[in-house]
Amino acid sequence: MFSLKSLFAPVDMTVGTPWKGIVKFTLPMLIGNIAQQLYNTVDSIVVSHYITDSAEVLAANAGNPEFVKAGDRALAAVGSCLPMLNMLLALFIGISAGASIMVSQYFGAKNRKSLSYSVGNCITLTAFACIGLILLMTPFIRPILVLMNTPASTLEWCVDYLQISLWGMAGMAYYNILSGVIRGLGDSVSALLYLLVATVLNIFLDIYFVKELNMEVAGVALATVIAQVVSSILCLWKLSRMTEYFDFQLQYFKPIKSYVVRIIKLGLPTGATQAIYSSAMLIVQSLTNCFGELFIAANIVVMRVDGFAMMPNFSFGTALTTYSGQNVGANRYDRVIQGAKQGTLIAAGTSAIITVIILLFGKGLMGIFTETAELVEMSYKLMMILAVGYIAMAVTQSLSGIMRGAGDTVTPMWISVATTVFARIPIAYAISYFTRTPELPYGIKECIQISLLCTWILGAVLTTGFYLKGGWKTKAIK
Repeated sequence: MFSLKSLFAPVDMTVGTPWKGIVKFTLPMLIGNIAQQLYNTVDSIVVSHYITDSAEVLAANAGNPEFVKAGDRALAAVGSCLPMLNMLLALFIGISAGASIMVSQYFGAKNRKSLSYSVGNCITLTAFACIGLILLMTPFIRPILVLMNTPASTLEWCVDYLQISLWGMAGMAYYNILSGVIRGLGDSVSALLYLLVATVLNIFLDIYFVKELNMEVAGVALATVIAQVVSSILCLWKLSRMTEYFDFQLQYFKPIKSYVVRIIKLGLPTGATQAIYSSAMLIVQSLTNCFGELFIAANIVVMRVDGFAMMPNFSFGTALTTYSGQNVGANRYDRVIQGAKQGTLIAAGTSAIITVIILLFGKGLMGIFTETAELVEMSYKLMMILAVGYIAMAVTQSLSGIMRGAGDTVTPMWISVATTVFARIPIAYAISYFTRTPELPYGIKECIQISLLCTWILGAVLTTGFYLKGGWKTKAIK
C-alpha cells in the first residue's frame, strides 16, 4: 500500500523489474536536476533582463552595430564563469561519486557499520577540502580570467561572481555530496524536495538582489550560495533521521584511513574527469572569448538550453550508477546487465524526443534569455549543430553509470580524457585555424559546437566498446 513515508524511503533496486525501478528512481532525480539547472539559468535570465544601460549610453550607441547591451554582457559574464566554477567543484564531485558508490554497495550488502563510516567520513573529508580550496584558489581567480582572454567589459563581473561562489563553496559542495549519499541509499525524492525549496528561494533572492538592491552579477552569485546552503542543511537533517539504515554519530565522523582511501580511490577518477573536462572547457572558452561578446552570450544561451536537454542523460546515468552499485553489492550481475539494456534504451528514446523538441521550438527557447534578435538567431544556428548528439550522450552516460556503480570509475575517466583533451580541443582549434580568412581572423564560430558534437559521438562509441568488453565486472568493493 502506498504511503507518504514510503515515498521518502530508500529504494531497494535489487528486486523487481529493472526498468520500473530505474524509471521510478530517475523521475524525481530528473526533476531535481532540472531544478538545479534553474540555478544558473535563472541567474542568466535575471541579469540579462534587469541589468540595463542608462538612457544616455543607449542614446549614444543608437545605430552602433558593435554595441552590446549591458544585459547581454552580464549574460556573457555569468556564463563565462561556469567552466572555472565547475573546475573548482571537481574535487567535491569526486568525493560525492566515491561516497555514492560506497553507500549504494554497502546498502545493497546490508553492511551497517561500513555504511555508517562511509557517510561520516565523506562529511569530514568535504570540510577539509572546502577549507583547502578556498585558501588555495582565492589569489588566482583574476589571473586565470585574464589568461582566458576574458573581455575587459565583463572581467570585474566575472571576478565578483567567482569570489562569492568560492567563499560559498561549502554550501554547494555539501549539497552535491549529501544528496549523492541520499541517492546512493535509493532515496531520490528527498533530495528533489530540498532542491525545489532551494530553487524557489534562489529565484526570489536573484530578483531581489539584482532588481531591488542593484547588486548586478554579484547579487545572483550571493543568491545561489544562500539557496544551496539551505539545501545542504536540509540534506544533513535528512541523513540525521535515517538511523534505521546507519548510525549518524560523532564517532563515525572521525577519519578512518581505509574509508577515506576508498572514497578517494573511487571518486578520484570521476573528480579528475570533471577537472580535466573543466580545464579543457577553459581552453575552449579562451577560443570562444576571441569571437567577441555577442558570440560569448550566444554560446551561453546554447549552454543553458543544452543544460536542460542533457538532464535526462545525466539523471539516467546517476540512476544506473545506484542501480548497478546495489546489484553488484548483492552479487546480482544478471540484473546489472538487464538494467543496462533497458535503462540505455529508455534514455536514448527520451533524448530522441528532446532532439525533436529542440528542432521544432529552438528559437522560442533562445528567446527566453534575450530580446536581441541577432543573438537569438545566432544561438539557434549553433544549437542545431548539437541537437543530433544527445542520443549519443544518452548511451555514454547510461553505460558509464553502470561501470561506475560496479566500481570501475577509471574507464569512464580515460574515455572522457581521450574525447575532451585529445579530440575536442584539437578539433576546435584545427577548424578555427583552417577556416581563417581576412574577414574571419579566428575562423568560423561554429568550430566550438562542431568539436563538441564530434566528442559526443566518439565518446558513445568508446563507452559501448569498453562496456561490452566487461572489465567493469571485476571492480566491486571487496
